[in-house]
Amino acid sequence: MTTSTEEKELKKPEKKVPIWSKEEKANLGPQYGCDIVVEDGSPEDVATKNAPTDAYIIKYMHEDKIHLDLTRGTKISLFDMYWDKFKGGLKSIGYGNGSIKPNLWGYQAPPSKKKRK
Repeated sequence: MTTSTEEKELKKPEKKVPIWSKEEKANLGPQYGCDIVVEDGSPEDVATKNAPTDAYIIKYMHEDKIHLDLTRGTKISLFDMYWDKFKGGLKSIGYGNGSIKPNLWGYQAPPSKKKRK
């Protein structure tokens, strides 16, 4: 006699297996000119406002499951990149909801120098 709360505690959360390998991610920039901001995220993750305005939401099917990525690049290069990886699994390419200017994405202010007295 186990209760539903005990069953929930016994179940371990699913560990996400990365779809893109480290080597593939490293080659995306030089080969396609693209950058994956959020890989295999939930709809809330990819619809974030804390992303560049030039990011696209990519919907694709991998191993009979729908996945979402938030990716930067031109629409043509994104299509080429995902088509080369997933072939017919690419479902849609849509605009992201980011609100950060692309030239300020990832910008860190330089450390201020101490003034002499």
